[in-house]
Amino acid sequence: MKEDCPYLASITREQFLFHEVRTTAKLLNEGNVDTDVINKIVDDNLFQYPTEKSVRRMAKACIRRLKSMNDEALISAIATQPTETSRQICLYAFMTDYKLVWDFMIKVVGEKYRTLDMHFTKVDINIFMNGLIEQNPIMAEWSSETVSKIKQVLLKTLVENEYLESIKAEELKPVWLNSILENSIRSSGQLEVLHAFNCFE
Repeated sequence: MKEDCPYLASITREQFLFHEVRTTAKLLNEGNVDTDVINKIVDDNLFQYPTEKSVRRMAKACIRRLKSMNDEALISAIATQPTETSRQICLYAFMTDYKLVWDFMIKVVGEKYRTLDMHFTKVDINIFMNGLIEQNPIMAEWSSETVSKIKQVLLKTLVENEYLESIKAEELKPVWLNSILENSIRSSGQLEVLHAFNCFE
């Protein structure tokens, strides 16, 4: 039997999904149970996807992602806080849901901030992905198309969260960690996560 791989290729489908995750958070924050949230999203096609199956699958993924933070206050913040704050917490949710994003944001982006090395290109993503593939036999079996798509997702996520000006930019921008998210991270004791948000205090 193959050993489990902590990194999932489903990230190619379930990308950053800010609109979808925030929509789901708002319904959860209104007190709806998971099944009611899913049915509401599907019945009203709140994600504007072409098929009911795709809407239902993504609604379940959004609930899973929100619950992965293990913090009801953060779900509420995604639903109610201004867009900038909500988006940053959604990035944290993406990290807690996907170890691949977690490791990338801390070990690559966080390390860039820690060493004050703002130069960033696709080469940095290539090195990160190649390192994972070398260490994980299951990842080594992924197609080149899958690996390429994952690299695109990581790059696009940085752009969507204003770490990069564009997909062609070669310099990381400074980011500031919202106090709501910072307090939650500190309470969880996972202080290394702060580095992904340019926080070292």
